[in-house]
Amino acid sequence: MSNEQITLTAGTAEATLHPANGGRLTGLRIAGTELLRQGERYGCFPMVPWCGRTRDGRFRDGAAVHQLPLNSPPHAIHGTARNAPWATARVTPTEAVLTYDLSEPWPYPGRVTQVVTLAEDSLTLAMAVETYGSSFPAQIGWHPWFHRSLDGSEVSLDFAPAWQEERGEDHLPTGNRVEPRPGPWDDCFGMPEGVDVTLTWPGRLALTVASRERWVVVYDEQEEAVCVEPQTGPPNGLNTLPRLVTPLEPLEATTTWTWRPA
Repeated sequence: MSNEQITLTAGTAEATLHPANGGRLTGLRIAGTELLRQGERYGCFPMVPWCGRTRDGRFRDGAAVHQLPLNSPPHAIHGTARNAPWATARVTPTEAVLTYDLSEPWPYPGRVTQVVTLAEDSLTLAMAVETYGSSFPAQIGWHPWFHRSLDGSEVSLDFAPAWQEERGEDHLPTGNRVEPRPGPWDDCFGMPEGVDVTLTWPGRLALTVASRERWVVVYDEQEEAVCVEPQTGPPNGLNTLPRLVTPLEPLEATTTWTWRPA
């Protein structure tokens, strides 16, 4: 694995990326404070060409049924790109452009482009999936691991979803929409006006995760971190709510994190 690391800076903000490790954002520091968990599960990785779990690793495209590796048995989880090296296309002091070519075990050829842009008070992540041939279903999302505590200040989450996807025993949506329930969560929520979730570390920082997409998974069952994951569809979406990548229309999504003192 290449050790290339990219560092972006804007004011007191610094973001680092490791292209060879799944195009992962490895760190985000604001005035010297690291917001993203480090260690085994760390940073923020792109979920592509699917998000969350795909039931039994299988999805149907027309008459064809495709089998994906069961990397979270009995399901396939979080796409293929997070375990693959990405190429660096362009870097400036405040922006990096990374690319990843879809290949086996994903059955369709295509290219993913991720653009990471840092400003003094925000970070924007944009991703696009293009096809080299036929159309195919896909999903885009991001999986950040935010520290639960910053210098002893415990995070709180503020968001107002329109519904919660009912979660079955297999951790996949049942297809029913229910009233949002209190956490802890490993759950998908619907926000039809766009994802808008604020994490606040009292006395330290408030950070808002925003996206035009309608879906967000919130995971806060770990002691050390919380995850707020905007994405283009719910878990198992390759089967239940596919978004098509076509020769004329790539699949595109963006999320912006904006911070301010709390």
